Amino acid sequence: MSRRQKKLILALAVLFALNIFIIALAQSASADLYKKGSSGAVVREIQTRLKNWGYYSGAVDGVYGSRTEEAVRWFQRKNGLSVDGQVGNQTLAALGISPTGSGGSSSGELQLLARLISAEARGEPYLGQVAVGAVVLNRVEHPSFPNSIAGVIYQPGAFSCLDDGQFNEPVSESAYRAARDALGGYDPSYGAIYYFNPATATSKWIWSRPLIVTIGSHRFCS
Repeated sequence: MSRRQKKLILALAVLFALNIFIIALAQSASADLYKKGSSGAVVREIQTRLKNWGYYSGAVDGVYGSRTEEAVRWFQRKNGLSVDGQVGNQTLAALGISPTGSGGSSSGELQLLARLISAEARGEPYLGQVAVGAVVLNRVEHPSFPNSIAGVIYQPGAFSCLDDGQFNEPVSESAYRAARDALGGYDPSYGAIYYFNPATATSKWIWSRPLIVTIGSHRFCS
């Protein structure tokens, strides 16, 4: 093998290694990860949401310590996530917090809303799926409910799918479309803040809510 061939092979090897390094660097930059020892505004937001939903009882100080890690593990276990005590993009999305590299504040909210729609309205007509998403957004704007999508969805007792396992099932493609339409302002529920299936509802209180519209098997109420 000539000296020129050796130099060419060496140059190609260096170029290949450099490409691998750049790809790895890009992947690490695009994936947010918060774990024990992390600190800052996002950690504070993680703590705030976990505390609001009853997973965390420590100080909201923006420091990811042992108690925050334990709360994250509890949240992950409860919601069918990989239980590692670290908040990566998947757990951020479940918390309704957008990864900083995702290009917008609605990314995590879209995923979370789609998961709720899929769990609550799987098998319903598309209009009914959008209406379920709209109810979540109407609650965000209503003074009687939490003021974030994640807060509304994880409010204790708000949605049965978080207790019966449906929330952890694969998300349907139509649910993503319905979530986008709801986030875009489409509201087939006409401002409803409640809905229920009359075939399965046992609460007398929910039956007392004024009916706005019926879509599929759900009654949407004020």
